[in-house]
Amino acid sequence: MWLQATLLLLASCVPPSSAIYVDEVGHIDYHHALLGLPTSQSTFFLKPSASSNASLLYTLSEDSLLGAVNPRDGSLVWRQNLSQPALPADEGGVSGLLRASEGTNAVVGALGGYVSSWTALDGKLIWEKWFADEKIADLELLELEDASATPSAKDTVALFSGKAGVVRRLDGNTGQVKWEYKDESGDIPLQLSSSSTEVFYIALQASARKGYRIRVVSLDPLTGLHTQQQILSSENEVSGPQSVVFVGANTAAPVIVWSDAAHKTLKVNIIGTKQVQSFDIENTSGESIRSITVHTPKKLESLPHYLVHYETDSTTWAEVYHVDLKTSAMSRAYELPRLQGWSVFSTSNKDANVYFTRITQSETTVVSSVSHGILGRWPHQSPPLEEAVHAVSEVVTKGDSVAVRSAAALVSGDWQLIRGGQVEWTRYEALTGALAASWVETDGSEDLVHQLEVEGHESVYKAYIHRVKRHARDLQHLPEWLKDLPKRIVTSILTDEVSNLDSFGISKPVIVAAKNGRVYALDAGNHGAVSWAVKAAEKDSWDVKAIVAQPGSATIYADDGSSVTLDVTSGAILARTSGTNTKVRAVAVIDDGSAPVTIGIREDGTPLESLDLPGFFVTQSNDGRVLGWAARDNKTPVWQFLPPHGEKIVYATARPAHDPVASIGKVLGDRSVLYKYLNPNLALITTVGENRATFYLLDAVSGRVLHTSVQKGVDTTQPIASTISENWFSYSFYADVISPSTSKGYQLVISELYESPAPNDRGPLDAAANYSSLASLPSPHIISQSFVIPEPISYMTVTQTRQGITTRNLLCTLPHSNAIIGIPRPVLDPRRPVDRDPTSTEAEEGLFKYNPFLEFEGRWYLTHSRNVAGIKKVLSSPTLLESTSLIFAFGGDIFATRATPSQAFDVLGKGFSKLQLVLTILALSAGVMILAPMVRRKQINMIWKASS
Repeated sequence: MWLQATLLLLASCVPPSSAIYVDEVGHIDYHHALLGLPTSQSTFFLKPSASSNASLLYTLSEDSLLGAVNPRDGSLVWRQNLSQPALPADEGGVSGLLRASEGTNAVVGALGGYVSSWTALDGKLIWEKWFADEKIADLELLELEDASATPSAKDTVALFSGKAGVVRRLDGNTGQVKWEYKDESGDIPLQLSSSSTEVFYIALQASARKGYRIRVVSLDPLTGLHTQQQILSSENEVSGPQSVVFVGANTAAPVIVWSDAAHKTLKVNIIGTKQVQSFDIENTSGESIRSITVHTPKKLESLPHYLVHYETDSTTWAEVYHVDLKTSAMSRAYELPRLQGWSVFSTSNKDANVYFTRITQSETTVVSSVSHGILGRWPHQSPPLEEAVHAVSEVVTKGDSVAVRSAAALVSGDWQLIRGGQVEWTRYEALTGALAASWVETDGSEDLVHQLEVEGHESVYKAYIHRVKRHARDLQHLPEWLKDLPKRIVTSILTDEVSNLDSFGISKPVIVAAKNGRVYALDAGNHGAVSWAVKAAEKDSWDVKAIVAQPGSATIYADDGSSVTLDVTSGAILARTSGTNTKVRAVAVIDDGSAPVTIGIREDGTPLESLDLPGFFVTQSNDGRVLGWAARDNKTPVWQFLPPHGEKIVYATARPAHDPVASIGKVLGDRSVLYKYLNPNLALITTVGENRATFYLLDAVSGRVLHTSVQKGVDTTQPIASTISENWFSYSFYADVISPSTSKGYQLVISELYESPAPNDRGPLDAAANYSSLASLPSPHIISQSFVIPEPISYMTVTQTRQGITTRNLLCTLPHSNAIIGIPRPVLDPRRPVDRDPTSTEAEEGLFKYNPFLEFEGRWYLTHSRNVAGIKKVLSSPTLLESTSLIFAFGGDIFATRATPSQAFDVLGKGFSKLQLVLTILALSAGVMILAPMVRRKQINMIWKASS
C-alpha cells in the first residue's frame, strides 16, 4: 500500500508533455477562422441530420470556401476549400453552387468542373468527381429517388457548360454518373428544374432576328431520355442570361420569371407548360427599377407562393404571388409597402407554411405568404444596421406568435446574425481579403514621443527644465493613480497573470487593410476583437501597397498613388491625398531616423520622385529587371540586374528594416571566432526557368552578384519561398532529391555568410576602419546545407526582437496542413557534422549530427492544433521584452501570437505565485519576530554560564 501511494505521488509530479501548449492557447494568441462573404444562392439554414433539433448555417462563399457556422455564437464548425481541387492556381472568379435537402446528412457543392458531397455534420468528404473542360452551370437535388436509394443520399442532377450543354445524374452515395444528356444544338445552358416525374433542362435559343427564346426540355429522371420540349416566345424581352430573373428548382417554385429591358412587365411561365402570363409592374417611384429578385421556398411540401422584390435607387417594395398547380394559374395575392432606403427579403418554411422576412435599416418584420398581416415586428437596436445585400432567415412559430433569426451579409463584407432586433454576432468576413497590415502605437504614447523629440533638440539646461515641467504636469494624474494603486496591488497578487505586459508593447493594436476598401483595427488585448472598421477607399475596392504607422496614426498607400491617414484610436480619417494616372507597383519606405519617408515606384521600376535624403533603394520592374537607385538622384538607375535568357524573377527580398546584430561573430567550442559577413545592403533574388530555380545574392548598393545557387529539377508550379536575415538566408522548393533512387521532395536550404573560412580571420578587411560597397570587395565565405522537409512552405520570414540577442526562429507557413511553424535556427545550422557524431568542442557549441530529413516537431507549431488557412503573409515585430516577438499572419484567416525562441527569460512564468511569495515573506517575518527573543535569551544565558 505504501509503495502504491509513493508511485501515485511520483506520477502526479510529472507534468504532461502538452501542458505548455494547452496553457498558452487562447491566452497569448487569437485566431479568426474566416469563410469570406457568403453568396446569396448558396447560403441557408439546415438541420445537419434527421435526428437533429438545431440548425446550422451553411454557405459557399465568394472565396470558394464551403463551411458550416453555429448560429448560436457564429463559431466555425467546419470548412472545406473547393478551389484547391477544382481550379488551377491562376484561375479565379468562378462562382460555385451549394445544395442540400432537409433530412439528409449531406451537402453537395460544385465549382468549375468539380462536384463533391460532404457530410453536413462534420464536413467529411463522401465523394468527389471531376469533369474536365466543363464548368458547372446549375446543380439541383432530385425530388423522386429510386426505390434502392436511401433517404440520406438524394441523387444530384448537374448542368455543365462547355462545348455543349450536358445534364448528368449523379448517384447520391458514390457520385457515379447514372445517365447523361448532351445538348449539341449550340443553345446557352441556363438552369435545371425537377418535379416528381420529370427533369427540366432550360436553355436559351438564339432567335433569327434578335433576343433569345427560352427552350424547356423534359427528361426522364430514370433514363435521361428526351421526352418533350416547349419553346417560349421570349425573344422580345430576353437579350441574354441576365434577362432571366429566376428559374425554380422544384415543385415548390415551378416557375420561370423574366422581364423586359425597361422592367415594365413581368413574364411568368409554369415549367412544363406553354402558357406565359404577364403582370404589369406598378412602379410609382419615378425612378427606374435597377433589380428584380424572386424569393421562393425550398421545401417540397411548401405552398407554391413566391415573392418578387423590386428595387430602385431610393426605394424598395415587393409583391407576393400564388400559383395554382392544378389549373396552372397565377395570381397576385398582395403587395408589401414601398419603403425608402434599402430592404432585403428572405424566405422561411414551417411545414407547408411559407414566411417572408423583411430587413430594413430600422426594423425586421415577418409576414405569412397567405396574408399581408405582419406577424412580428422587431425594431433594431442602435446603432442602425449597415446596408445588407442579402439574407437568410429561420422562423419559429409558437401559437400566434413568431420568432425569427436572420443571417445578413452586409455591403461592408461583414456577416451578422440578427435576432429580436439585436445583433447576436458579427463575422468580419472581409478580412479574408486582407492586403496589408501593421502594428501601431496609440495616442497614449504619441504625446510622450513628441515631448522626448523636443527635449532631444534642446540644450542640456533647456531639456532639463522641459522635463521638470513635464513631470510637474503629470502630477495632476497622481490622485487617480493613488486611488487605483490598492486595486492594482491586490489584483496583481491574486490574478494568474504575473504582471501586466501591456506597457512592454505586447498588446499593440494591428491595422488591417482589406481589398474591399475597408480598414480594420484589431485589439490584441481583447483576443483580436475589431475595435473599429471604416470605409477608407473612395472606390469599392483598392490594391494596398503599404501601411506606414506612426504614433497615433497610420497611412495607407494604394496602387493608384492615393493615400489616406487614419487615427488609430477612433478610425477617423485625418488626411487624404488623391491618386494619379500613374499605376504604382510598390511603395518604398525610407526611414531617416525621425519619420519614415515614402516614395512610389512605377510599374517599370522607376521612382515617382527624388528625395533629398542619403541612401539607396532597390526596385523591381514588370519586365523582369531589378534596379538600384540613389535616393537623391534617381533619374537613372545606379545599376540593374537582368536574369539570363529563359529565367524570370518571381521573388525578391531584402534584410528586414529592423534586423539588429548582437554579435559580429560566432564563438566556436575552442573559443575561436568565425566572423560573420554583415552587409546591411543584401538582397536575395529568386528566378525560375525550365525545370530550375536560381537564387542570386546581390549587394544592393553596387548591384554586384555575391553568390549564385542553381537548383535543377525544380517543379516551378510548386511554392518557392525565401528570406534573408543577419548573415544567413534560406529558401525552399520542390525538386529532385539525389539519393540511391532519384525521387522528388520538398527541400529547405540554409546558407550562412562569413568573412573568412578560417576562425579568427577577418580576411582582407581585417585592418580596414571603413569600406565602400562600390569598391572591389571580397566575396563572402558561404556554408550551406539542405534538408528534406515533409511538406511545402509557401512563405518565410524571421522572428524579430529588440536587440537581436534572442535566437531567431525561421517562420514558415505550411499550406497543406494550414499551420505556421517556427524552426529554431540551431536546428538549421549548416555546420552540423555530416555522417559522424559531433566532437566535444562541436557539442559545446550546440551542434549535433546532421540528418537530411527534417521532421517538423510538434512544439514548433505556433498555431498549435488550429486550422489556420489561406495565410499569404506573416509579419514579425519586436517588443520591449527582448525575449518576445509578436507574430501576425493574414491573407486568409487572421492569426496572431507571441514567440519566445529562447524562452521568456526576462518575464516570470505563469507558474510563479505572487501570493505564495508574499505569504512566505510574512511567515519568515513572523518566524523572525518569534524566534529573535528566544535566540537573544539563549545567548545571554550562555554568557552567564561561561562567566560563572
